[in-house]
Amino acid sequence: MSADAGPTPAEASKVASPEPALAPLTIALPKGRSLKPVAKLLAQAGVVSTMSSKPLPEALADESRALVRTARFGDQPLELLLLKPDDIPTYVEYGTADLGVCGRDVLVEREVDVYQPVDLGIARCRLVVAGRVGVDVASSHTGRMPRVATKFPRTAAAHFARRGVQVEIVDVQGSVELAPLLGLADVIVDIVETGTTLAENGLEVKEEISSVSSMLVANRAAYKLRSAAVLPLLAALRAALVAPPA
Repeated sequence: MSADAGPTPAEASKVASPEPALAPLTIALPKGRSLKPVAKLLAQAGVVSTMSSKPLPEALADESRALVRTARFGDQPLELLLLKPDDIPTYVEYGTADLGVCGRDVLVEREVDVYQPVDLGIARCRLVVAGRVGVDVASSHTGRMPRVATKFPRTAAAHFARRGVQVEIVDVQGSVELAPLLGLADVIVDIVETGTTLAENGLEVKEEISSVSSMLVANRAAYKLRSAAVLPLLAALRAALVAPPA
């Protein structure tokens, strides 16, 4: 009776080779006040932190300065990048992140080449033209083109071009409300949530350009090549959006 020769090399190879680990899906999230509602929605969709036993919103709100966090959606590992909102479209467009969350205003202004599969309905606000209370915009720039102060120069120029109005765009990145008050510009184009800041600075909405909310965006290649990982997460997010509040 022959002794057991043990497994063949092919059999040993099968036993020794574990299933390949799933490559992480990378999602760029906005730092700041939008992070908490975004994290809450991801948690409702089934995303959990793998760095903490806390719920995802609390895990991301800790005092750590780490800009890369790990999580999972079912068996799918995730890498969550915490970025400035204006940088997210760039990371997604160039494929450094597979998915990202950013405002529709940034997408329009930057004209980035990404998919926009889900409107998350977070951080709803308006992009408006605003000016001094009671001042007619048409009469505030006698002898020159009207000046528009904004951090959305492309969007503002396109809006006035559609109306057939020639304007001079003044690129201002902060405290844009001061521009009409100090004579730098006749009107501003800016994001408005409640209108309180405008009112406190003697300004009012002259017209609304568009509504704005946070969008889930996807890198075009990742959306196609990693659909097995991307599509279930998108479906879970859509379901979370229509589910009754917990």
